[in-house]
Amino acid sequence: MEGMNIGYARVSTDEQNLELQRHALKEAGCDSVYQDHGVSGAAIERPSLTQALAHVGRGDVLVVWKLDRLGRSLPHLVETINGLRTSGVGFRSLQEQIDTTSAGGRFYFHMLASLEFERELISERTRAGMASARRRGMHIGRPRKLKPQKIMHARAMVRSAKETRTAMAAMFGVDVATLRRAMQG
Repeated sequence: MEGMNIGYARVSTDEQNLELQRHALKEAGCDSVYQDHGVSGAAIERPSLTQALAHVGRGDVLVVWKLDRLGRSLPHLVETINGLRTSGVGFRSLQEQIDTTSAGGRFYFHMLASLEFERELISERTRAGMASARRRGMHIGRPRKLKPQKIMHARAMVRSAKETRTAMAAMFGVDVATLRRAMQG
């Protein structure tokens, strides 16, 4: 009897591609798909991954849409895939076209993982750091054209009908739309 393909999908709260992953895994012939929604790759507890790993047995293949869906770090990813191999379970990553059921696939996995996975982690950490900075009230992006004092002054002048938005925008050297957005914030 041929082993089963067991799929695993994961999305963080800022991602919206769970359906994309599920569809790709079903198209790849997965008999069942386990999924964690709103769970960071850095999370130690990923209940559906734990279930998927418990479900796979000798001759089965664990299939993921992308390498970074499985591991929270490069060492964790390598440890997980080596653990699967020791148990007689194969691993496939659809996006990177890795299939560890062959020697060439195992070699390719180790080479690609060391390059691609670190790039993904850097990107994820950057997004997390920016989100954390925003929660602390820090401005992310290019510098604002108008300082808070100018915005307060413009609000006061427009509310008192002493000046128009157009006149205030011209005084500050910004577009009227820029001033309007700043005054709404």
